[in-house]
Amino acid sequence: MIRTYSTLISFKTFDERFEYLRLFGSVGKDTFGFDRYLNQQFYKSKEWRDMRNRIIVRDNGCDLAMPDHEICGLIYIHHMNPITIRDIDESSDYLLNPEYLICVSKSTHDLIHYGNNENISMYKKRIVDRTPGDTLLWKK
Repeated sequence: MIRTYSTLISFKTFDERFEYLRLFGSVGKDTFGFDRYLNQQFYKSKEWRDMRNRIIVRDNGCDLAMPDHEICGLIYIHHMNPITIRDIDESSDYLLNPEYLICVSKSTHDLIHYGNNENISMYKKRIVDRTPGDTLLWKK
């Protein structure tokens, strides 16, 4: 399945978007192995830095581009379709096409890649649905 930004934003809830991107990976499973320097070179390139900035602006710095889910701290740009050595060697469209990129927080990124049902349910308990005025102490 090829994941796209156009499809992702058609989902109205954070949970639906998360499930669409979830990869069911496992910690310690290498994607680049000893060739990790290749993706690190790519992430230092001007093309990547420019695209990264465009994606942050497009998504308003929000986790999974969900309004009211602003990312406080480091913003990750997630490749919705995991990239490979071949993608880098052949300058695949997956690398810099905004249709395949999304803003995520570190915790969302880690859960997309390695989350299991237990740590995902714990994470979801931390997410609080906000409503206008819910932080005003004098209005109950």
